[in-house]
This record gives sequence, C-alpha cells and structure tokens, in this order.
Amino acid sequence: MNLKERLSSPGPKRILALDGGGIRGAITLGYLEEMEKMLQKRHNNLDFRLCDYFDLIGGTSTGAIIAGGLAIGMSATEIKDLYNKLSKKIFGRKVRIFKRLSYKFRVNALEKELKNLFGEMTMGSDQLKTGFCVITKRVDTKNTWSIFNHPNGKYFKYTKNYLVRQVIRASTAAPTYFKPEIIDIGNGEKGAFVDGGVSMHNNPALQFFLLTTLKSYGFNWKKGADNLMIVSIGTGHWQNEETIDMVTDNKLWDWAGGVISMLMRDATSTNEMLLQYFSNSPTSKIINKELGDLKDNLITEKPLLHYLRYNAILEKESLEKLGFKAVDPKDLYEISEAKNTFLLTRIGEAAAKVDIKPNHFPADFDLKKNSDLENFDIEGFLNRNKIV
Repeated sequence: MNLKERLSSPGPKRILALDGGGIRGAITLGYLEEMEKMLQKRHNNLDFRLCDYFDLIGGTSTGAIIAGGLAIGMSATEIKDLYNKLSKKIFGRKVRIFKRLSYKFRVNALEKELKNLFGEMTMGSDQLKTGFCVITKRVDTKNTWSIFNHPNGKYFKYTKNYLVRQVIRASTAAPTYFKPEIIDIGNGEKGAFVDGGVSMHNNPALQFFLLTTLKSYGFNWKKGADNLMIVSIGTGHWQNEETIDMVTDNKLWDWAGGVISMLMRDATSTNEMLLQYFSNSPTSKIINKELGDLKDNLITEKPLLHYLRYNAILEKESLEKLGFKAVDPKDLYEISEAKNTFLLTRIGEAAAKVDIKPNHFPADFDLKKNSDLENFDIEGFLNRNKIV
C-alpha cells in the first residue's frame, strides 16, 4: 500500500501532534520513547515504530524536527540520542551582541544538521513512511501554512517539490533566534517563512484536526471517537503569575516579550479547550477555575475524536514528585539553553512513566485488522531487521 492509499483508506486514523518549544522538545522525546515502548509491547514487536502506528505525524518548530525524524522511520530513542548531540551544535554558540544585533544564533549549524538528516528528500518522497505536516508562518503575507504530503492536497503539485529540510528549517526560524527561510513556493514566486510558533498553532493539534476533517485539505477522515485519535505532546508548562507591582513596573522591552508569551499561552489553552470540548478525553485537564476540565460538556451528541494530551508540569512541587528536588524550574524555561537538554529529557521520561497509561490507547486503534496491517511498512521492517 503506497502513501496515498494509506492516507485515503477507510478505518481508524491516528494523529501525532508535537508542540514547539526549542530545547524543551527534549521533554517531548521522553514521552515519545515511553509511548513507543508501550506500543511495541502491545503489538509484540520490538522493532515497531511510531510511523507504523500514526497515519499523520507533524509539529511546529522543534516539534517539526522531531516529527520529521519519526516520519522517515527513526525510533524515538534514536532521535533522543541525536537531539542531545544536535542541541549543543545548534544552540551552543551565541552571536555576540556587538557583532550582530539581528539574530542570536547562526543558522549554519542548524542547516547542516538538517541536511545530514534529510538530504535532498522532498515532501513528495516515498522516504516519508507516513503522513507528515509542518506548521510555519509565511511572514511576508502574515499567513500560517500547513505544509503536508497528502497527494490530494490542493497545492501538492507545488509542495511535493519542497525540500523536507527546508520546510522544517522554515518552521524553526524563531524571530530573533534565526533568520527567516526563503522558499521557492512554485509558479515563479518566493516566500519568507518563520517559526510556526508565532501563529495560533505552536500547539498544532487543533489545526491537524481541521486539516484531516475539512474537505478542503483532501484528507476527509471520518470523525468519531472510534475513527480518529489525536495524541498531542507539549514541551512543558507552568503557571506564570506575577505581582501587580511586577507588571506595572514593566519596561517597553518587558512588554515586547511578555505580550507574545501571553498570546501563545492563550492559543495553546484555546487548542486544549476546544479539543476537550470535542471529546471525552481521559487526559482532560483543568482549563481554568471557571470552566474546569469540561468533563460534563460535549459540543456534539457524540465525541468527534479520541483526544490525548501529555505535557510535563515544570513547577517545583511537580518536579519534586518526579524526583528532581534540586532543580529550580525557572532555570528550565529558556528555549535555547543547550545545557538543559539532558535534564529535560530525564524529566520527560519520568513524567511519561506517570502520565501515559496503556488504556489511554483504545484497542480500536491497534494495528490488528487487515486494513490496518496493510499500512505496516513491511519493507522497512525487513530492512531494519536485516532480513533482506
């Protein structure tokens, strides 16, 4: 079964959505590794990959890098090991402020590592083992783009020729951190792209729900708790309450960063609220004191999907419960501190062992039916096990 047949075939569909968050993507990898081990055990196959299970894997910014690795058949453990090495190369050398005021980091290291990983692979390549989507912001038109590899997509005749590494680079071009990425978008036109995190979809889960269920995009996947599952993984969250005096004393530069942070928090909260409103989620969280966890609310008579959200809490009490008593949570918040990568990975691993439950993943979505087994990458399995 080729990719188009897999994406267009009937039967349950599974989506993996990965948040942006710079270095804190290491937390995501802790969850992914635990999830992959659980699914390997369930399917009685130690070589089972997340690309075998999920029909669409995508992300924003650092989530796009991880999603790309998963989509080409890498294991979560392989990406975790690679991520720990890459973080020092990408974020290890800051540009001195008196030399350059525009961007904090040189883009060369990031581009080199993406080329090593993805080479000249295009979005239309059969090297992508499953559906793949990247969220980025076209800054010259202010439009958010979902660049994906479904052949039924309206603009696939153009996007199939985009280099995977260039699309991912576009999604990771965080303003002030890296310069924008210029892409030849087809029909003689170029676009300038920046980090998808400056859109409404740093948490891309809601966009992936729309992408796969609205007719315009070409997926047309069936809605329902037995038909569609979204697993959404964050890069850590915390309560950021400040005193009145702290806020009123803010300088212009404090507001510049603070307003962006507030908007991103609202966008993520809205994502989670709507997806919980659409589902009876076993991982539902308190949205706020007024709304609660929406357990007694459902927008339709029956759930539109099965929704799971995992995100480590980076607060002192929560970290202590995970065994990290000596860690100051505030030291973990900066998205470019490469020295934190290993610690963040350990936090993600510990949180995942507590948060991920096998019963969160209904048997309806197991690869056990004939139609699902046809989706399994048999050639990749044989190659990885050196059978051929």
